[in-house]
Amino acid sequence: MIQSDTKSQFKAKLLRPAELGGDVPWAFVILPKSASAKLPRRGRTTVEGTLNAHGFRAMLEPDGQLSHWLRVNKALLETAGANFGDIVTFEIMSVEQEPEPEIPSDLHEALAAAPEARAVWDDTTTIARLDWIHWITSAKQPKTRAKRISNACDMLASGKRRVCCFDQSGYYSKAFSAPKAAD
Repeated sequence: MIQSDTKSQFKAKLLRPAELGGDVPWAFVILPKSASAKLPRRGRTTVEGTLNAHGFRAMLEPDGQLSHWLRVNKALLETAGANFGDIVTFEIMSVEQEPEPEIPSDLHEALAAAPEARAVWDDTTTIARLDWIHWITSAKQPKTRAKRISNACDMLASGKRRVCCFDQSGYYSKAFSAPKAAD
């Protein structure tokens, strides 16, 4: 897929999340399905673009409906002069190459203790590593997360390069969704 083939322009309403999850305000938008369909994958995808002509780079999250949602941080809201409820203009396209994901510390420690798993991890693609991390971090319970890390190390050590049975879009498993908007 050529990067320019993923380019989309659209207008969207900036939504206020019902639960902020911290003290710093942020907004979100749900991408139109037509914009999401142009992207290379239904799972996490990094894009670069503009909001009201102000540049940004961000990771889109799957919304569980075969589309994506975008978190708009406070700095971008301020730079773009945008506020909750505003209809804003976006232009986005996927990045040329997905950036290397940050490895969570608990996974990093587990990989350091399992050299065979680490060797396969290092030999996989960035997208595969992103999927492994997404599978692990999507666990809702600490016990489930720990089990997934252990399973990941076992699977990687056995030569498995991709996490199986993981729906990156959340569509079939309903594992992912966009935040709920405040009224």
